[in-house]
Amino acid sequence: MGASRGNVARGGELRCMYRVGIMTVSDRCSRGEREDRSGPEIAAQLPADRYGVFLRVVVPDDEGEIAMQLVAMCEAGCHLVLTTGGTGFSPRDVTPEATVSILDRNAPGLSELLRAEGLRSVPTAALSRGVAGMHGDTLIVNLPGSPSGARDGLRTLLPLLPHALELLSGGVAGHE
Repeated sequence: MGASRGNVARGGELRCMYRVGIMTVSDRCSRGEREDRSGPEIAAQLPADRYGVFLRVVVPDDEGEIAMQLVAMCEAGCHLVLTTGGTGFSPRDVTPEATVSILDRNAPGLSELLRAEGLRSVPTAALSRGVAGMHGDTLIVNLPGSPSGARDGLRTLLPLLPHALELLSGGVAGHE
């Protein structure tokens, strides 16, 4: 059975609302040594008529903690979980490994698209190791850790998300 979506009335019109979880992966942010700017940037870019931020967490660069929180967000009812941070080459960057460890199915086209679009303006986008895939009926996508990278990555994904989330919830979204 697909994810249950809540209907939200706005201006007399009934619209679909997807529950979104945002996870910032950063040792310094998790210790309070640095302000999380990427998580709020993602939240600000989500169209409020379609997406509601359901959960937000900040976790350290720890593979077990990341995986545990991802599963918890999926089990709590998030339709979409967006992570930011921990996708580079640093030895502590383990977000992709944690994500892959809990995925049921991969969605490599999304991470390939993010890298390709990122390369248009940032040559180091090729160094991103972010992944995307599904855990149950939740879509999980790793975004870059910088506020601008997270923002640009989300803007790249937004046109695809309604269709992807509808399909993932068991809908037919344009398929006959």
